[in-house]
Amino acid sequence: MQYRRLGRSGLQVSELSLGSWVTYHKQVDIKAASEMLAAAFDAGVNFFDNAEVYALGQSEIVMGEAFKALKWPRLNYIVSTKFFWGLGGEGNPVNRKDTLNRKYLMQAIDGSLKRLQLDFIDLVYCHRPDPHTPIEETVRAMSDMITQGKALYWGTSEWSASDIRAAWEIAERHHLHKPVMEQPQYNLFHRSKVEQEYARLYEDLGLGLTTWSPLASGLLTGKYKDGVPAGSRGALDNMSWMVEGLTDKAKNAAVAQLAAVAADLGGNVAQLAIAWANHNPRVSTVILGASKLAQLQDNLGALALTPKLTPELLARIDAITLPLAK
Repeated sequence: MQYRRLGRSGLQVSELSLGSWVTYHKQVDIKAASEMLAAAFDAGVNFFDNAEVYALGQSEIVMGEAFKALKWPRLNYIVSTKFFWGLGGEGNPVNRKDTLNRKYLMQAIDGSLKRLQLDFIDLVYCHRPDPHTPIEETVRAMSDMITQGKALYWGTSEWSASDIRAAWEIAERHHLHKPVMEQPQYNLFHRSKVEQEYARLYEDLGLGLTTWSPLASGLLTGKYKDGVPAGSRGALDNMSWMVEGLTDKAKNAAVAQLAAVAADLGGNVAQLAIAWANHNPRVSTVILGASKLAQLQDNLGALALTPKLTPELLARIDAITLPLAK
């Protein structure tokens, strides 16, 4: 496992990390989470990603209980969470969901700290942009979380390049804590934001990336070539909106071609897809997701493929996937 600085910060994150979206609480209980966190940690993973909205707070509870059981020194691991969607609940939803206003953010961080059973959270993200709240209000609230010792670094997820730059410039102007990282989707079929839209931000602002969905929600494993298998992410009731994309014939045909490339390298298509995302020097860490220990261990095999991605192989991969990418 190699470690990379998170953007221009001094924090070092493992090149592969482990997230909890979809899996925790619904597919992974505390015992299984502890087992997978331990396996990832033993492999050198030091960053574990979460969000307030995942399983409506239950994902943070599962991860917090797992950390408690594992009893790791707090300095040895990095935890994140994200704010925007809220937890819903009874009563008036105003200031409780789909917002980045100060009232919501200052209460959201306290809720996450309680669920994760932590004194501070290393990385906190604005999970989506909020067009209804002035960016300056959001920047000040996120900066205050750090000043208060409740978080160490803050960033954004799926923000536009212009909004990230605006937030950074506001922080610079007012001597506030600046956004350090962005968490975008990045995989062989979803590339333009990382490779084109954010291109100027890496040098101008020192932006780091903690990318998600390297397997395009499972499409890049090859498991959806004959439809949606039982027990897969696409088979979950709340993931039905993914089915059309997961069963796309052209993309599944491309995945079959990628499998041949992976075989030439001594790996499988999932490992190749993860290695490809990891190969990008702008990516600080690639967030993996897993519902079973064997799946996690297999995905970690991508580390062996990353150094094998020569310019010739990358061109071969682009020829297969770039026409279908956005």
